[in-house]
Amino acid sequence: MNAVALVQQVLIFAIPVVFAITVHEVAHGWVADKLGDPTAKVMGRLTLNPVKHADPVGTVALPLLMIFLTVPPFGWAKPVPVEWRNLRQPRRDMAIVAAAGPAANLAMLILWMVFLMFLNAGGGTTAFTYLMQEMAIVGIKINVVIMVLNLFPLPPLDGSRIVAAFLSPAWAVRYAKLEPWGFIILLGLLFSGILGALLWPIMNLVLSIVSTII
Repeated sequence: MNAVALVQQVLIFAIPVVFAITVHEVAHGWVADKLGDPTAKVMGRLTLNPVKHADPVGTVALPLLMIFLTVPPFGWAKPVPVEWRNLRQPRRDMAIVAAAGPAANLAMLILWMVFLMFLNAGGGTTAFTYLMQEMAIVGIKINVVIMVLNLFPLPPLDGSRIVAAFLSPAWAVRYAKLEPWGFIILLGLLFSGILGALLWPIMNLVLSIVSTII
């Protein structure tokens, strides 16, 4: 990939990826604050400034590497801290806080859809319009990926917090013990192809619905 093409790819991918992971984390902290835990607010994490949420590997290095390798980028931000003891109803509220992240990605997905439909309706064929259309498509895809992946019920992903709210306290404790091994298990599922086999049909279904609407 030459320098001009690389810069173009970074421009197309950077804004959707950064916003997808930043707004996801802010949503967790904002909802936690509304439910009684001001930890993220006190730590200055209720901001859309990506620097406050950036992880050197997950937010910068990995997405740039994937863009350079011309594969769909993926990344993560520093998790927003949530102190469950501060929540009014910890079991229920942790599930709501967890669901806020994927819900934020759904909202951004809809916004990118509307933006793309607006661009398509304009009928423009300029280089700038094409760039914006490509950016909107990336915004749709990256938010689908992050939303579906985070709903996977493996600790510490958001889906596990939602599932835990429906388990008995004893089983919830046992379930939470998977968390130290969660990232390793996730990598194993990813490289074995199992994760893709489980999640790609769901992602493709969502994308097909989006395509039909557009």
